Amino acid sequence: MAKQSEGGIKIITTNRKAYHDYHVEDTIEAGMVLTGSEVKSVAAGKVSLTDAYCRVENGEMWVQNLHIAPYENAGYAQHEPRRKRKLLLHKWEIERLRGKTEQKGYTLVPLKLYFRNGKAKLEIGLVRGKRQYDKREAIKRKDIERELQRELGRGS
Repeated sequence: MAKQSEGGIKIITTNRKAYHDYHVEDTIEAGMVLTGSEVKSVAAGKVSLTDAYCRVENGEMWVQNLHIAPYENAGYAQHEPRRKRKLLLHKWEIERLRGKTEQKGYTLVPLKLYFRNGKAKLEIGLVRGKRQYDKREAIKRKDIERELQRELGRGS
């Protein structure tokens, strides 16, 4: 399930729905505060970023609705699957993102969850919602590219 890429990065999951529904304007990498059973479950790939979002509360960044399934071998020390989890960012990064999200139409959405050198990292995107016609245009462009690749494959 997880893919190993260059630089010691092991990608666990990506939020494909976010790339479809939003224009990604900026990205930032954040560490996550996780319990032991959560780390084991993330390493097993039992994570869903679909409905997750980030917010700033009391000068701290939190990710909410990030679903990490309970680890089956954890015994009595289970975790809450959709609890809010603290993100590790510098104060100046949090303030910069808070200022941008206060502008109309911007929000913070998790885009990717991965391990970098053994530490769980979350890539957060500063995004703006797409209009319905933008989504249709993107789908049309992908269909055209797929057809073109199919025709090139047949010609060889």
